[in-house]
Amino acid sequence: MAQVAAPRFNPWVVAMTVTLATFMEVLDTSIANVALPHIAGNLAATADESTWVLTSYLVSNAIILPMSGWLSTQLGRKRFYMTCVVLFTVSSMLCGLSTSLPMLIFFRVMQGLGGGGLGPSEQAILADTFTPEQRNMGFAIYGMAIVVAPAIGPTLGGWITDNYSWHWIFFINVPIGILSLLLTQRVVQDPPYLKAARGSNRANVDYLGISTIAIGVGVLQYVLDKGQQLDWFDSRIITFGAVIAITALVVMVWREWTHSNPIIHLRLLKQRNFASATISNFTLGMVLNGSTILIPQFLQLQLGYTAERAGWALSPAGVVLALLMPVAGILGTKFDPRKVIALGFLLTSASMFWMMRITPDIDFAHIVWFRIFQVVGLPLIFIPISTLSYVGMRLEDNNQISGISNFVRNLGGAIGTSFLVTYLARHRQISRVALVAHLNHGNIFFDRYFAALQQSAVLTGTSVSDAGRHALAELQLMVDAQANMLAFISTFFVLGVLVALLIPLPFLMKRPAKEQVTASHAMH
Repeated sequence: MAQVAAPRFNPWVVAMTVTLATFMEVLDTSIANVALPHIAGNLAATADESTWVLTSYLVSNAIILPMSGWLSTQLGRKRFYMTCVVLFTVSSMLCGLSTSLPMLIFFRVMQGLGGGGLGPSEQAILADTFTPEQRNMGFAIYGMAIVVAPAIGPTLGGWITDNYSWHWIFFINVPIGILSLLLTQRVVQDPPYLKAARGSNRANVDYLGISTIAIGVGVLQYVLDKGQQLDWFDSRIITFGAVIAITALVVMVWREWTHSNPIIHLRLLKQRNFASATISNFTLGMVLNGSTILIPQFLQLQLGYTAERAGWALSPAGVVLALLMPVAGILGTKFDPRKVIALGFLLTSASMFWMMRITPDIDFAHIVWFRIFQVVGLPLIFIPISTLSYVGMRLEDNNQISGISNFVRNLGGAIGTSFLVTYLARHRQISRVALVAHLNHGNIFFDRYFAALQQSAVLTGTSVSDAGRHALAELQLMVDAQANMLAFISTFFVLGVLVALLIPLPFLMKRPAKEQVTASHAMH
């Protein structure tokens, strides 16, 4: 039976060490968003061209994620993790030194390859470092990196960009990366079972699997990221990309299911707990990424907030998340984790429905409280799911479990973000058409309001001949604002329904039996 040696250092020291680099990587994903206009202006690029700074990172990140479990086993988890830290840190420095857009995009690809392996490696390290009874609290530390970093990223990115320059959003990674590397070398170790498995079946490497993962996942990420911008299947590039991605992914699933040494152990999904946790992780990614994007968009497009002020509106929720993670870890050990997850889904769904109360004149304080309520349920979902994923599984599968879990959560985030951005844009158009249909001279209320707008324009110095055009322009602004508001409300409703449908899902899982925990504890 596989054995896990007791860590040389306190598990909490190991947890804080590996969380450092993961926090840096997740933070960097969101911190670059607010700096795009500055990057475009500085490098003489258009707004569309500058989005490749984000897309290039997401594509390379998505490619490495599903392969991280296999690479950890082949190279040794500590060696793979440190390689990722080195690649991410060096690439960050080179991103900051870039003097042209192609140079920046190239180094962002390298940065994404390094960053993609950090999260899965950390989760697997924590699963081996903590005993099953302690895992809830261990994953609470990991959860802080995954869900708190995106909340503070826009604020920090806006502040750095406004007060220094966009180069520093990359340079700040360098000292953190060096510190992470030094600490990891000293406190992290590979367990004996992993050392024994290192490099196993090297002669039987699944090159077709690697190829189909890289092509399928990479092209899918591009399609999701650029779909709305290129009007989806009206674009030949998107249509061709979708066909390539689906074909490659179908071949990948067949190959990984039948190969003797697969890159992704899809057969693990036969385990009911892991399959249910995977579905929950996918939805968690959709909700977390979707809501993190929706609220800043609402604040900037609808209320006219700057990127930094929008970030300040989200930051208190990040603090609340940090405080709630340990609480959720304790609840997961005291109560049936399935009920804790269901409660998390219930609270998250309720918060989405509550967001439908937003109005065009909502103040800053209400936005802060809306966002805080929105994140309260997330720790109750994230931590028990992370823990239940490992119940009844072999220690040798820990790398694969963490790799698949992180990949599915990121895939959910990519699909969720793409869907919500598209839904928001389309519903905005639908709402505008519906509103304009009521603006005609057969509507007595419209006639009265239009006359009042014309009169107001004349009173403020506009000529009588121009008053009609002035009134129409003002009406257009009002219609656009109302259509935007209705689109956001409808989008939050869709999110609320989606999460509500998942409330029964945790009860498909088996509650971990005491003998399973005892057996797992013995292996540690």
